[in-house]
Amino acid sequence: MRKSSSDEIKFAGIDEAGRGPWAGPVVAAAVMGLEADLPPGITDSKKLSPARREVLYEQLMANPRLSIGVGMGSVAEIDEINILQATMMAMARALSSLPTLPAQALVDGNRLPPLPCPTEAIIKGDLLVPLIGAASIIAKVSRDRLMNIYSQIYPGYGFETNQGYGTKLHSDSLKSQGICPLHRRSFKPIHKILCEQKVIIA
Repeated sequence: MRKSSSDEIKFAGIDEAGRGPWAGPVVAAAVMGLEADLPPGITDSKKLSPARREVLYEQLMANPRLSIGVGMGSVAEIDEINILQATMMAMARALSSLPTLPAQALVDGNRLPPLPCPTEAIIKGDLLVPLIGAASIIAKVSRDRLMNIYSQIYPGYGFETNQGYGTKLHSDSLKSQGICPLHRRSFKPIHKILCEQKVIIA
């Protein structure tokens, strides 16, 4: 996505956002750079306020010493191959969008996507490894912005505030409006509504 000006870069942090929602894609990010180049305050995106995430996102994206890649697993892919495999695919796409491969990729969690470089899974990596924390911020803000756009295309579900998660508004809207193309038909709440409406799922 963007080439760094530093030749010292060896590692990339990778994380995702959006595995749990009922709607929307899963988004992954890869951030390659030196820890010293990261702005202060980097941590798990879930520990930050939306406003603080936005500030850090802009600082990360504006830093020419960092290489940043973003990848997605679409709703169709989630339904076809399941959310775990779609997440692994999104992570691989995020890494492949970097201008060069890192010496090692550090991945949040306990599972490894198939990557063309050495990888290490780190449980709670978004809290423990700043590069992974940076990736979590890029992934979260990227997905939130995308869901805000989708909220204008598919109004009424509250995507601009719930990002596709199963809030009461979202649940109530599903009952009154039915599903939209952004909903993950393989997820139980959506599958149940389809079955109740006697919709045949291919």
